[in-house]
Amino acid sequence: MSVKLDHVDQHIITALREDGRTPYAHIADELGVSAGMIRQRTQRLIDEGVIRITAITNPFLMGYPVMALVGVNVGGTRIRKVAERVAEFEEVIYLVLATGSYDLLVEVVCRDNSHLVEFLTERLHAVEGVRDTETFMYLEIMKETQLA
Repeated sequence: MSVKLDHVDQHIITALREDGRTPYAHIADELGVSAGMIRQRTQRLIDEGVIRITAITNPFLMGYPVMALVGVNVGGTRIRKVAERVAEFEEVIYLVLATGSYDLLVEVVCRDNSHLVEFLTERLHAVEGVRDTETFMYLEIMKETQLA
């Protein structure tokens, strides 16, 4: 189910994506409407699950310079159950069920290479149902954005 968004909603989303602390009055001035309208629209977008206002951290600056994408193949048909277990690990920052070569794509952040090795060998591979994995180390993030 999608939510119908008009140009005001899109403008609010764009403004808050650029800076989640943008004052409602500033957005209202740009659109020529009241700050109250922007406040109500923003709350509706939050209530309907279209947006979440949150801090986005930089893992590299927070002491997690090792990032990787791990493709996971699951034995059997318990993909969702395995995904739920993998999602519990603190190193996992993004996880999707996928089609193609892997059943799961798991983005992880680690303190160093030893932490990554420990995560892969001692934790991820210990999850019942994980058949095999392939790890892609991130060398440099070229683009990171959220949908506007």
